[in-house]
Amino acid sequence: MAANNRRMSGKKGAQVGSGGQRRRSLEGKGPTPPAEMRKGHAKQRAAQAKVRRATGGRPGPKGRGGRSASEMVVGRNPVVEALREGVPATMLYVQQFIDNDERVREALQLVGERGGIHLMEAPRPELDRMTNGLNHQGLVLQVPPYEYAHPEDLAAAAYDEGQDPLIVALDGVTDPRNLGAVVRSVTAFGGHGVVVPERRAAGMTAGAWKTSAGTAARTPVARATNLTRALEAYKKAGIAVVGLAADGEIELGDLEALAGPVAIVVGSEGKGLSRLVGETCDFRVRIPMPGGAESLNAGVAAGVVLYEASRRRA
Repeated sequence: MAANNRRMSGKKGAQVGSGGQRRRSLEGKGPTPPAEMRKGHAKQRAAQAKVRRATGGRPGPKGRGGRSASEMVVGRNPVVEALREGVPATMLYVQQFIDNDERVREALQLVGERGGIHLMEAPRPELDRMTNGLNHQGLVLQVPPYEYAHPEDLAAAAYDEGQDPLIVALDGVTDPRNLGAVVRSVTAFGGHGVVVPERRAAGMTAGAWKTSAGTAARTPVARATNLTRALEAYKKAGIAVVGLAADGEIELGDLEALAGPVAIVVGSEGKGLSRLVGETCDFRVRIPMPGGAESLNAGVAAGVVLYEASRRRA
Protein backbone atom coordinates (compact mmCIF):
# COMPACT_ATOMS: atom_id res chain seq x y z
CA MET A 1 0.00 0.00 0.00
CA ALA A 2 2.89 2.33 0.72
CA ALA A 3 4.00 2.08 -2.89
CA ASN A 4 0.48 2.87 -4.06
CA ASN A 5 0.33 5.91 -1.78
CA ARG A 6 3.52 7.30 -3.31
CA ARG A 7 2.14 6.76 -6.81
CA MET A 8 -1.03 8.70 -6.03
CA SER A 9 0.65 11.59 -4.19
CA GLY A 10 0.90 15.07 -5.70
CA LYS A 11 4.54 15.40 -4.79
CA LYS A 12 6.74 16.77 -7.61
CA GLY A 13 9.80 14.91 -8.83
CA ALA A 14 10.42 11.41 -9.99
CA GLN A 15 7.39 9.16 -9.83
CA VAL A 16 7.20 5.45 -9.36
CA GLY A 17 7.27 3.75 -12.72
CA SER A 18 8.95 6.64 -14.55
CA GLY A 19 12.39 5.13 -14.47
CA GLY A 20 13.61 8.34 -12.89
CA GLN A 21 13.33 10.29 -16.18
CA ARG A 22 11.88 13.76 -16.41
CA ARG A 23 8.70 14.43 -18.34
CA ARG A 24 10.41 16.16 -21.27
CA SER A 25 12.05 12.90 -22.28
CA LEU A 26 8.62 11.70 -23.37
CA GLU A 27 7.85 14.69 -25.62
CA GLY A 28 6.86 13.85 -29.21
CA LYS A 29 9.22 14.27 -32.20
CA GLY A 30 6.69 15.93 -34.50
CA PRO A 31 4.08 14.51 -36.84
CA THR A 32 4.81 11.32 -38.71
CA PRO A 33 6.05 12.21 -42.21
CA PRO A 34 3.85 11.23 -45.16
CA ALA A 35 4.41 7.82 -46.67
CA GLU A 36 6.01 9.37 -49.79
CA MET A 37 8.73 10.91 -47.62
CA ARG A 38 9.53 7.81 -45.54
CA LYS A 39 12.61 5.97 -46.71
CA GLY A 40 11.84 2.49 -48.01
CA HIS A 41 8.07 2.94 -47.95
CA ALA A 42 6.17 1.51 -50.92
CA LYS A 43 4.56 4.87 -51.69
CA GLN A 44 7.95 6.60 -51.81
CA ARG A 45 9.25 3.99 -54.24
CA ALA A 46 6.15 4.43 -56.38
CA ALA A 47 6.57 8.23 -56.47
CA GLN A 48 10.23 7.91 -57.45
CA ALA A 49 9.41 5.43 -60.18
CA LYS A 50 6.77 7.81 -61.57
CA VAL A 51 9.31 10.63 -61.85
CA ARG A 52 11.90 8.33 -63.45
CA ARG A 53 9.39 7.26 -66.07
CA ALA A 54 8.61 10.90 -66.87
CA THR A 55 12.24 12.00 -67.12
CA GLY A 56 13.65 8.88 -68.68
CA GLY A 57 16.17 8.62 -65.85
CA ARG A 58 19.20 10.88 -65.51
CA PRO A 59 19.81 13.50 -68.18
CA GLY A 60 21.86 11.76 -70.87
CA PRO A 61 24.94 12.90 -72.73
CA LYS A 62 24.79 15.39 -75.54
CA GLY A 63 22.70 14.08 -78.38
CA ARG A 64 23.98 13.51 -81.91
CA GLY A 65 22.61 14.62 -85.24
CA GLY A 66 20.11 17.46 -85.21
CA ARG A 67 19.10 17.28 -81.56
CA SER A 68 20.78 18.44 -78.38
CA ALA A 69 20.31 16.78 -75.02
CA SER A 70 17.46 17.85 -72.75
CA GLU A 71 18.44 20.31 -70.03
CA MET A 72 17.40 20.98 -66.45
CA VAL A 73 17.07 24.54 -65.14
CA VAL A 74 17.60 24.31 -61.40
CA GLY A 75 16.68 26.70 -58.56
CA ARG A 76 13.85 29.11 -57.86
CA ASN A 77 15.29 32.28 -59.42
CA PRO A 78 16.66 30.56 -62.59
CA VAL A 79 13.36 28.73 -63.13
CA VAL A 80 11.28 31.89 -62.76
CA GLU A 81 13.61 33.85 -65.09
CA ALA A 82 13.49 31.09 -67.71
CA LEU A 83 9.69 31.03 -67.63
CA ARG A 84 9.52 34.83 -67.86
CA GLU A 85 11.75 34.82 -70.97
CA GLY A 86 9.69 32.17 -72.73
CA VAL A 87 12.34 29.44 -72.65
CA PRO A 88 10.59 26.33 -74.06
CA ALA A 89 9.86 23.75 -71.39
CA THR A 90 7.99 20.50 -71.08
CA MET A 91 7.82 19.87 -67.33
CA LEU A 92 8.06 21.75 -64.04
CA TYR A 93 8.97 19.53 -61.11
CA VAL A 94 7.87 20.86 -57.73
CA GLN A 95 9.10 19.34 -54.50
CA GLN A 96 6.41 17.80 -52.33
CA PHE A 97 5.54 19.95 -49.31
CA ILE A 98 7.66 22.82 -50.62
CA ASP A 99 7.78 26.11 -48.69
CA ASN A 100 5.48 28.25 -50.80
CA ASP A 101 7.15 31.63 -51.31
CA GLU A 102 6.68 34.37 -53.91
CA ARG A 103 8.94 32.73 -56.50
CA VAL A 104 7.18 29.39 -56.26
CA ARG A 105 3.80 31.07 -56.70
CA GLU A 106 5.06 33.03 -59.73
CA ALA A 107 6.50 29.90 -61.34
CA LEU A 108 3.18 28.09 -60.96
CA GLN A 109 1.30 31.11 -62.31
CA LEU A 110 3.56 31.39 -65.37
CA VAL A 111 3.19 27.69 -66.12
CA GLY A 112 -0.58 28.05 -65.93
CA GLU A 113 -0.59 31.08 -68.24
CA ARG A 114 1.70 29.58 -70.88
CA GLY A 115 0.10 26.18 -71.14
CA GLY A 116 1.77 23.10 -72.55
CA ILE A 117 4.03 22.63 -69.52
CA HIS A 118 3.18 19.72 -67.25
CA LEU A 119 3.39 19.96 -63.47
CA MET A 120 4.66 17.08 -61.39
CA GLU A 121 5.26 16.77 -57.66
CA ALA A 122 8.33 14.80 -56.66
CA PRO A 123 9.93 13.93 -53.32
CA ARG A 124 13.12 15.78 -52.51
CA PRO A 125 15.38 12.69 -52.82
CA GLU A 126 14.22 12.23 -56.40
CA LEU A 127 14.91 15.88 -57.28
CA ASP A 128 18.35 15.51 -55.69
CA ARG A 129 18.98 12.50 -57.93
CA MET A 130 17.72 14.23 -61.07
CA THR A 131 19.96 17.27 -60.51
CA ASN A 132 23.01 15.35 -59.27
CA GLY A 133 22.76 16.98 -55.87
CA LEU A 134 22.53 20.62 -57.03
CA ASN A 135 20.71 23.15 -54.84
CA HIS A 136 17.38 22.98 -56.68
CA GLN A 137 15.36 24.68 -53.88
CA GLY A 138 12.40 22.52 -54.80
CA LEU A 139 11.98 23.70 -58.44
CA VAL A 140 13.36 21.99 -61.55
CA LEU A 141 12.37 22.97 -65.11
CA GLN A 142 12.93 20.51 -67.95
CA VAL A 143 13.91 22.11 -71.28
CA PRO A 144 13.41 19.86 -74.34
CA PRO A 145 16.20 19.08 -76.82
CA TYR A 146 16.76 21.86 -79.35
CA GLU A 147 16.04 20.97 -82.98
CA TYR A 148 19.04 22.20 -84.97
CA ALA A 149 18.77 22.95 -88.68
CA HIS A 150 21.31 21.86 -91.28
CA PRO A 151 23.64 24.66 -92.51
CA GLU A 152 22.38 24.23 -96.09
CA ASP A 153 18.80 24.75 -94.91
CA LEU A 154 19.54 28.37 -93.94
CA ALA A 155 20.69 29.32 -97.45
CA ALA A 156 17.87 27.35 -99.08
CA ALA A 157 15.24 29.14 -96.98
CA ALA A 158 16.64 32.55 -97.98
CA TYR A 159 16.65 31.70 -101.67
CA ASP A 160 13.10 30.34 -101.39
CA GLU A 161 12.04 33.78 -100.13
CA GLY A 162 13.80 35.47 -103.05
CA GLN A 163 16.50 36.95 -100.80
CA ASP A 164 20.28 36.78 -100.67
CA PRO A 165 21.38 34.70 -97.66
CA LEU A 166 22.70 36.62 -94.65
CA ILE A 167 24.16 34.09 -92.23
CA VAL A 168 26.44 34.29 -89.19
CA ALA A 169 28.80 31.41 -88.34
CA LEU A 170 30.50 31.20 -84.94
CA ASP A 171 34.00 29.74 -84.63
CA GLY A 172 35.10 28.81 -81.11
CA VAL A 173 32.42 30.81 -79.29
CA THR A 174 31.67 28.87 -76.11
CA ASP A 175 29.50 31.27 -74.08
CA PRO A 176 25.78 30.54 -74.64
CA ARG A 177 24.97 34.17 -73.85
CA ASN A 178 27.08 35.28 -76.82
CA LEU A 179 25.20 32.82 -79.02
CA GLY A 180 21.89 34.19 -77.77
CA ALA A 181 23.03 37.76 -78.45
CA VAL A 182 24.06 36.83 -82.00
CA VAL A 183 20.69 35.18 -82.64
CA ARG A 184 19.00 38.36 -81.44
CA SER A 185 21.11 40.53 -83.77
CA VAL A 186 20.51 38.24 -86.74
CA THR A 187 16.78 38.55 -86.18
CA ALA A 188 16.95 42.33 -85.74
CA PHE A 189 18.83 42.91 -89.01
CA GLY A 190 16.94 40.46 -91.22
CA GLY A 191 19.44 37.60 -91.22
CA HIS A 192 18.55 34.01 -92.02
CA GLY A 193 20.22 32.03 -89.26
CA VAL A 194 23.30 31.12 -87.24
CA VAL A 195 25.72 28.21 -87.71
CA VAL A 196 27.64 26.70 -84.79
CA PRO A 197 30.10 23.79 -84.77
CA GLU A 198 28.96 20.54 -83.21
CA ARG A 199 31.95 20.33 -80.87
CA ARG A 200 33.69 22.80 -78.53
CA ALA A 201 31.06 25.47 -79.08
CA ALA A 202 28.07 26.98 -77.35
CA GLY A 203 24.71 25.37 -78.05
CA MET A 204 21.12 26.46 -77.67
CA THR A 205 20.84 26.08 -73.92
CA ALA A 206 18.33 27.81 -71.65
CA GLY A 207 20.91 30.58 -71.17
CA ALA A 208 21.12 31.18 -74.92
CA TRP A 209 17.32 31.22 -75.19
CA LYS A 210 17.08 33.83 -72.42
CA THR A 211 19.70 36.11 -74.00
CA SER A 212 17.98 35.90 -77.37
CA ALA A 213 14.92 37.50 -75.74
CA GLY A 214 12.54 35.17 -77.56
CA THR A 215 14.05 35.64 -81.04
CA ALA A 216 15.38 32.07 -81.02
CA ALA A 217 11.82 30.98 -81.73
CA ARG A 218 12.01 32.75 -85.13
CA THR A 219 15.66 32.48 -86.19
CA PRO A 220 17.05 28.98 -86.81
CA VAL A 221 20.39 27.76 -85.49
CA ALA A 222 22.19 25.13 -87.55
CA ARG A 223 24.88 22.79 -86.29
CA ALA A 224 27.80 21.78 -88.51
CA THR A 225 29.79 18.60 -87.97
CA ASN A 226 32.75 20.40 -89.55
CA LEU A 227 32.56 24.19 -89.79
CA THR A 228 35.26 24.46 -92.46
CA ARG A 229 33.41 22.07 -94.78
CA ALA A 230 30.14 23.92 -94.17
CA LEU A 231 31.78 27.20 -95.19
CA GLU A 232 33.28 25.59 -98.29
CA ALA A 233 29.80 24.38 -99.25
CA TYR A 234 28.54 27.96 -98.90
CA LYS A 235 31.30 29.18 -101.21
CA LYS A 236 30.35 26.60 -103.85
CA ALA A 237 26.76 27.88 -103.61
CA GLY A 238 27.92 31.41 -104.44
CA ILE A 239 27.91 32.77 -100.90
CA ALA A 240 30.88 34.97 -99.93
CA VAL A 241 32.51 33.94 -96.66
CA VAL A 242 33.70 36.93 -94.62
CA GLY A 243 35.82 36.42 -91.52
CA LEU A 244 36.19 39.08 -88.81
CA ALA A 245 39.77 39.57 -87.68
CA ALA A 246 41.57 42.36 -85.84
CA ASP A 247 44.32 42.25 -88.48
CA GLY A 248 41.97 41.91 -91.45
CA GLU A 249 43.15 43.29 -94.78
CA ILE A 250 39.85 45.06 -95.55
CA GLU A 251 38.05 47.62 -93.44
CA LEU A 252 34.35 46.92 -92.89
CA GLY A 253 33.14 50.04 -94.73
CA ASP A 254 35.02 49.02 -97.87
CA LEU A 255 33.56 45.53 -98.19
CA GLU A 256 31.17 45.44 -101.15
CA ALA A 257 30.40 41.75 -100.64
CA LEU A 258 28.02 42.57 -97.77
CA ALA A 259 25.43 43.71 -100.31
CA GLY A 260 25.07 40.15 -101.69
CA PRO A 261 24.82 36.61 -100.35
CA VAL A 262 27.23 36.40 -97.43
CA ALA A 263 28.20 34.29 -94.44
CA ILE A 264 29.89 36.29 -91.67
CA VAL A 265 32.27 34.29 -89.51
CA VAL A 266 32.92 35.50 -85.95
CA GLY A 267 35.66 33.98 -83.81
CA SER A 268 36.14 33.93 -80.06
CA GLU A 269 37.10 37.15 -78.30
CA GLY A 270 40.45 35.76 -77.18
CA LYS A 271 41.72 33.53 -80.00
CA GLY A 272 39.79 34.92 -82.95
CA LEU A 273 39.34 32.70 -86.00
CA SER A 274 40.94 29.27 -86.05
CA ARG A 275 43.61 28.71 -88.71
CA LEU A 276 41.58 26.49 -91.06
CA VAL A 277 38.49 28.65 -90.85
CA GLY A 278 40.55 31.80 -91.47
CA GLU A 279 42.13 30.24 -94.56
CA THR A 280 38.68 29.28 -95.88
CA CYS A 281 37.35 32.85 -95.78
CA ASP A 282 37.15 34.84 -99.01
CA PHE A 283 37.75 38.08 -97.11
CA ARG A 284 39.25 38.94 -93.73
CA VAL A 285 37.65 42.12 -92.44
CA ARG A 286 38.45 44.41 -89.51
CA ILE A 287 36.03 46.67 -87.65
CA PRO A 288 37.54 50.17 -87.18
CA MET A 289 37.69 51.05 -83.49
CA PRO A 290 39.03 54.60 -83.04
CA GLY A 291 38.50 54.37 -79.31
CA GLY A 292 41.40 51.95 -79.03
CA ALA A 293 39.67 48.80 -77.78
CA GLU A 294 41.55 45.65 -78.77
CA SER A 295 38.48 43.54 -79.53
CA LEU A 296 34.72 43.19 -79.24
CA ASN A 297 32.83 40.18 -77.95
CA ALA A 298 31.11 37.99 -80.50
CA GLY A 299 27.63 39.38 -79.94
CA VAL A 300 28.68 43.02 -80.39
CA ALA A 301 30.95 42.32 -83.37
CA ALA A 302 28.23 40.39 -85.18
CA GLY A 303 25.73 43.18 -84.52
CA VAL A 304 28.04 45.81 -86.05
CA VAL A 305 28.60 43.82 -89.25
CA LEU A 306 24.96 42.81 -89.56
CA TYR A 307 23.92 46.45 -89.32
CA GLU A 308 26.33 47.36 -92.13
CA ALA A 309 25.04 44.50 -94.26
CA SER A 310 21.44 45.52 -93.62
CA ARG A 311 22.22 49.17 -94.50
CA ARG A 312 23.81 48.18 -97.80
CA ARG A 313 20.93 45.89 -98.74
CA ALA A 314 18.37 48.57 -98.00
